[in-house]
Amino acid sequence: MNRKLCMALLCLIIANYCMAQQIYFTKVAATDSVAIARQMPGLTTEVLSKYKSQGNQENYLDNLFRLQILAGKYADAKVTIISLRQFPGPTNLQYLQDELFAETRLQQMKNNTSFKMEYVQLFRGLFKGLNDKSAYKSYRSFISSDGIDELKSDFQNSLLVTEKKDSLTVTDAISLCRNYYVLQLYQNVEVISKPLIKEDCNRRYVIEDKLIKTPDGALINAVVVLKRGVNIPQPAVLQYTIYADSSNWTRIVEPAAYGYAGVIAYTRGKGRSPEKIVPYEDDGKDANAIIDWISKQAWCNGKIGMYGGSYNGFTQWAAAKYHNPALKTIVPYVAAIPGIGLPMENNVFINANYGWAFYVTDNKYLDDKIYYAPNRWHNMNSNWYTSGAAYNKIDSVDGTPNPLLQCWLKHPDYDKYWQDQVPYEKDFASINIPVLTFEGYYDDGQISGLHYMLEHLKYNPKAVHYLIIGPYDHFGTQQGGVPVLRDYKVDPVALISTREITFQWLDYILKGKKKPEILKDKINYEVMGSNVWQHKPSIEKMADHQLKLYLTNFKKGNNYDLSAIKPSKKSSVSQVINFADPKISYGDYYPYPIIKDNLDRSNGLFFISKPFDKPVAVNGMFSGEFKAMINKKDMDVCAALYEVMPDGKYFELSYFIGRASYAKDMSKRTLLHPGKIESIPFTRTRLVSRQMSKGSRLLIVLNVLKNSFSEINYGTGKDVSKETINDANTPLKVNWFNDSFINIPVADGAESKTESK
Repeated sequence: MNRKLCMALLCLIIANYCMAQQIYFTKVAATDSVAIARQMPGLTTEVLSKYKSQGNQENYLDNLFRLQILAGKYADAKVTIISLRQFPGPTNLQYLQDELFAETRLQQMKNNTSFKMEYVQLFRGLFKGLNDKSAYKSYRSFISSDGIDELKSDFQNSLLVTEKKDSLTVTDAISLCRNYYVLQLYQNVEVISKPLIKEDCNRRYVIEDKLIKTPDGALINAVVVLKRGVNIPQPAVLQYTIYADSSNWTRIVEPAAYGYAGVIAYTRGKGRSPEKIVPYEDDGKDANAIIDWISKQAWCNGKIGMYGGSYNGFTQWAAAKYHNPALKTIVPYVAAIPGIGLPMENNVFINANYGWAFYVTDNKYLDDKIYYAPNRWHNMNSNWYTSGAAYNKIDSVDGTPNPLLQCWLKHPDYDKYWQDQVPYEKDFASINIPVLTFEGYYDDGQISGLHYMLEHLKYNPKAVHYLIIGPYDHFGTQQGGVPVLRDYKVDPVALISTREITFQWLDYILKGKKKPEILKDKINYEVMGSNVWQHKPSIEKMADHQLKLYLTNFKKGNNYDLSAIKPSKKSSVSQVINFADPKISYGDYYPYPIIKDNLDRSNGLFFISKPFDKPVAVNGMFSGEFKAMINKKDMDVCAALYEVMPDGKYFELSYFIGRASYAKDMSKRTLLHPGKIESIPFTRTRLVSRQMSKGSRLLIVLNVLKNSFSEINYGTGKDVSKETINDANTPLKVNWFNDSFINIPVADGAESKTESK
């Protein structure tokens, strides 16, 4: 055998042996901070003595410097960080918080001074040497993303795991040490960093807090950020949001750091605004008033752009409805549409963001304590579901009135209440400004973000509207993705910087600079499993053709055939739903994890295709039409689309949930006729691009929706929010007919060498 190969194998065996060694760790209570502080240095030192590289040098060094800092080897940690920055990807700005933490500890030991004294001096010196953009990019790394309490909870949970063991593997010990390190880092630096960041911002920028009067007399709180020393009019960039947070300096100064006059304005009633807080309803006209005010300021050259995600995406479209000539472009990420994505999806009210109403209306800023209380919302869902109470009583089950929910429940149709809040149908025809939309395949609200785009192009075919979409969720889209999403390893090429592209686009539109490189055509999408970006002129052009597959009644094993051939004889598959038993749930559609080893087969119908005889990509939004006969007047339907990979695992591609009585018109309910075959078309599903292997198959899991995550449609035809378990005396009987079909947009193509799994 080759000598070098032998040596490599020997090193690997030694490394694996080292990682498998057991480390004895005295059990300690998760709440005993004194005992933990005594125990962790010893554990870290022992881990360091056994920790060897297993081949991935970058991961090894990323763990190593954290262990070195915990063990008090600060100079060694700084050397390790320098080595880590040599890998592709990391910049000199990465790990600044860690490097500064280590240097502070070194100087503290050397000078016998306090941590704070040394840290303040080092922080000021570091940031004095950074330009505006570099400083802005670095601010966020000195503040924990989810708060100290969350970090403490993460560490305590990892510590609880050790209580069940007499010893730890090196791998388990490293995980525990990493959680402890992150907690130690931010417990020491965050509270000191926040005022220092504010100080640095004030050194760089003129920051003015304003109250601006709208034409109807309301006062809107806005913060203006201008670069010190710039005395000529500039293009302005506006963020309009309900998320008022006076401590979030990183968001406030962002446009100024990129060379713009920056303005962040808050929904009526938020911040210092004395008005009543009402989400959505006034944002369009108020944002338009702010745009008008900005355009008249001496520091603005009359050109204004907007950007931002989620609610901030909604406000951009709400403002665009007013056609202000000063608004030159919008850049919405994962933009919400009230009434389509939340609080209801395809006319089904869902609980996913129930606590949000309290988060944004309980006070003038944000109620983090209420919102980030997962146990409360989990218990509310479970207690309501098992109680059999009407959906409009869910706030009674929770124990706190939710007036916003009660208002929204009065509008189960997509009626004028919702339509007035954003552009609707022909309103899009006169929106002529260029738009850059960002979306994610696994953004829960994707149907909202893409609805804007589809309607814009439907009513204004010549609109300049670009899309960037990839394997991201709601929050990931706003930053450009994460390496591992819901246990799925994302293709490296999919990881982008949403913010960098945003400001390249703003430079392109507002300053006449070069268009972002990624925008090679109107639709720009990463093909999961191929590690490549594709670029097409329209969503329709993503696919070569539509594959029409019928949900047949031919059963093989546990599955029915999903066939390209329409059955010659009409028949059906029956399903019975027991609404009276709150212990049974129907409709397991959510893509977490994205790749599953097994599916819940306790209920639902499974339709599977033949294996593909060549690689093929699913590119676009699946749609279709269900033909069904029921014994009631309505039902809520869910359908999940999977790739069944050659190894038998299930890769979730997309899903649909919706109310049958709104299938043909979301603004008008048309009840089904019991005992009559009804047509239930569906189109508002999630766009996806996925390269499938030869031998893969498609699977549709069809079901009725009945679980603790959304209101329950008992099928009486009454207002669904008022139905209770008392309406469940008769089970729902569904016959799904075999002329039901789905359309899958597919593109032929060879597989890439870099399949992500």
